[in-house]
Amino acid sequence: MAATTYPHIELRSDGIAYIDGSQTKVVEIVMARLAYNWDADEIHRQQPHLTLAQIYSSLAYYHDNQVEIDADIERRLQREQQVLEGLKNSPIRLKLQSAKRQRLNGPG
Repeated sequence: MAATTYPHIELRSDGIAYIDGSQTKVVEIVMARLAYNWDADEIHRQQPHLTLAQIYSSLAYYHDNQVEIDADIERRLQREQQVLEGLKNSPIRLKLQSAKRQRLNGPG
């Protein structure tokens, strides 16, 4: 783990920024801020194991590294979309849809 110039933030060997002493990634705090428009106090209410200082440090880190973190968020969203697309034609989903149609249409 590498020290950063941000108190409460550590860069782990995989290059991902975490809140020091936790398993919480900075990007998770950022996504809560962006997705729900939560301020630091609301993030703290939702994640009481974090201090306000940790949350503010995460947000400061984000603002100084916005391009990289926004790119990470975009990759995450694209991956989520790929997973959802892959589920559309999964064998179990097709089987369940077929069973539902048979139930709705009654015995043949």
